[in-house]
Amino acid sequence: MSANLGGIIPLNWRSLVDETLQRRKAEKMTQREHAALANVSIPTLAAFERGETTLSLAKAFDILRVVRLVDEPSEGSIQDTFVREAFTRWYALSSHLPRDSPGRFPHGWFRFDYYLEGDLKSVDLQDFEKLLKKEADTHHSRWSPFLVLHQPENKPYEVDRILECWLKPVKEGIYRDAAYSDFWRAAPSGRMFLMRGHKEDCAETFPPKSIFDTILPIVHMGEVLLHAERLAFILQKDTNKPITIHFRALYSGLNGRILRAWANPFSNILGEGRAARSDEALLQTSIPAQDISARLAEHLYPLASSLYEKFGVTEFSKDFVQAEVKRLLTKNA
Repeated sequence: MSANLGGIIPLNWRSLVDETLQRRKAEKMTQREHAALANVSIPTLAAFERGETTLSLAKAFDILRVVRLVDEPSEGSIQDTFVREAFTRWYALSSHLPRDSPGRFPHGWFRFDYYLEGDLKSVDLQDFEKLLKKEADTHHSRWSPFLVLHQPENKPYEVDRILECWLKPVKEGIYRDAAYSDFWRAAPSGRMFLMRGHKEDCAETFPPKSIFDTILPIVHMGEVLLHAERLAFILQKDTNKPITIHFRALYSGLNGRILRAWANPFSNILGEGRAARSDEALLQTSIPAQDISARLAEHLYPLASSLYEKFGVTEFSKDFVQAEVKRLLTKNA
């Protein structure tokens, strides 16, 4: 064995795991919350806490980073920090609501985040808010992502040089549902985060957490990618220097749900598959900003494929995604 020339102490894995567990409990985080902040599955976090060493180093670092046991500067880690802070902020705000409040997404949620990489214009927060307000007028569904409302209680506000919006649920009106209790954050550097409850759980015709719609994920992910494309076009400093969009989606509360054509019963139906056996699905991609509209179905297909695999659907036609994308792009507000 070579001498320890650098004086570095060998890594004590068990001690590191124990310290991570102690910090998680000290911060009163559940396994589910820690896993969500680290962008790993709950079984992965459980394996880590058992001291298993089969995890990839990247996943271990994601877990350790949440409890401040590792820190390395990079574009990816900056975005991870942005997402963790956003999720922590939502948790702090929603924790004051009743346990069964729609604003706490008791039956599950999904979240999207993306960041733009490239030569971007520098804009101040006030101008950035104006850009987002303008973007909010360009949408393809009734409840678009990063929606900017004008009522004083629903308008975005500044928190540490970041725009934040939280639509707290109310007793009456559409805001009483988890599907409309959005929480989003936006940074002028081109970093975005959105969190929302499952619309399927707001229906009165079947119990919450029983189905997962076949169309809504395609619509929601498509809208966010289109939003990213438009924002990249606005913030791009030099049209000869391309912008890359790094997009990520995390779906939670899937276990036991079955696929069902609910939002659009006349849409082409996927194979029945089976009930989901895992509770989460993490999807991510990095794509050029300039061709998203023209190739949206092509970009969405692998993301949707990975998501539907959780329900036992291993193959489905690209035409299925193409048809929904065509509907999305031709919809009026």
